[in-house]
Amino acid sequence: MAPRANWKGFLKVAEVTCPVALYTAVSTSERIAFHTLNRATGHRIRRQFIDSETGKPVDREDQVRGYEIGTDEYVVLEPDEVASAVPDSDKTLSTMAFIGCGDIDDVYFDRPYYLAPDGRHASEAYALIREGMRALQVAALAQTVLFRRVRTLLVRVHGPGLMAITLNFDYEVRSSKEAFSDIPDMKIKGEMLELAEHIIRTKKGKFEPSEYDDRYEASLADLVQAKLEGKAIKVSKAPKREKVVDLMAALRQSAGAETKRPAKRSPGTSKATGVAKKGTTVARRKAS
Repeated sequence: MAPRANWKGFLKVAEVTCPVALYTAVSTSERIAFHTLNRATGHRIRRQFIDSETGKPVDREDQVRGYEIGTDEYVVLEPDEVASAVPDSDKTLSTMAFIGCGDIDDVYFDRPYYLAPDGRHASEAYALIREGMRALQVAALAQTVLFRRVRTLLVRVHGPGLMAITLNFDYEVRSSKEAFSDIPDMKIKGEMLELAEHIIRTKKGKFEPSEYDDRYEASLADLVQAKLEGKAIKVSKAPKREKVVDLMAALRQSAGAETKRPAKRSPGTSKATGVAKKGTTVARRKAS
C-alpha cells in the first residue's frame, strides 16, 4: 500500500510549477507504546482537565487558551480568534533562493520529508528541477504553509528524488555560547595528539543504519515478552561510575589495543522473538 501524503501542493521554481506530495521520512509508530492503568483494577486511566482552584472537571466546550501576562493573569483567546492567526495557504512551495548543500548549520534542521512528484504528469518538471539542482550541487530554500504555520524548508536532491527538511526558526535555536562558556582554551600537541589521531584513524568506518539497534526498545520487547511468559524479572542495578584514569595512559592503552585488532562493533540486543502465552508475540509496532 502506498504511503499517505502528509501534504500536497506545488513546488514552484521561477515560472516552473510541479505538483508534489510530501511524505514523512521519520516515524516513531514502530516504538512500543504503553497505556497508564489503575494498578488495583487493571483498567485504563483517562485524563481529565481539572480547575486548579475548584478541583472540578472542566468540559471541553468550557476550555479556552490563555497567555500568561502575570501571576494568575491571562489574556484569553477564543478558538475562532486562535484560528484567525493561521495564515492562508495557496498550497505552493515557493523557492526563494538556491544555496550550497552545506551552507546551513545542522542545528537548524527540524524534520525530514520525502518530496515526490504527485502524478505522472508532474514527472518531467520534477526531473528538470532535480537534475538542475544535482548538476549545480545546490539546495533550495522554499516556504509554504505547513501544518498551520509558515515553514521554511531546505529542498535537496536525495537519490532519484528530493528531500525536504523543515527548518527551525531562528528564535528556536539556542546559542552555543552558554553551553560552551566553561570550556577552557587548551592546546593539545605532541604524543597525546598523535595517539588521539592514531585511534581515530583506526576507528574509521561507514554509517550503516541497520547495524545500530535501539537497545532500549529491544529490551522493552524482551521485558514484556518475559512478563507474558511468567518469567522472573531481574531488575538491573545502576552502573558504577568509572574512576578517573590517567589520560595519557588511557590513550596508550587504546592505541595498543586498536593496533592489535580491527575495530568491531559490539553485538546489539536481540529482539524478542519467542512465543508467549496464548500465542502472543511481542514485537515493535508497525506503521499502518
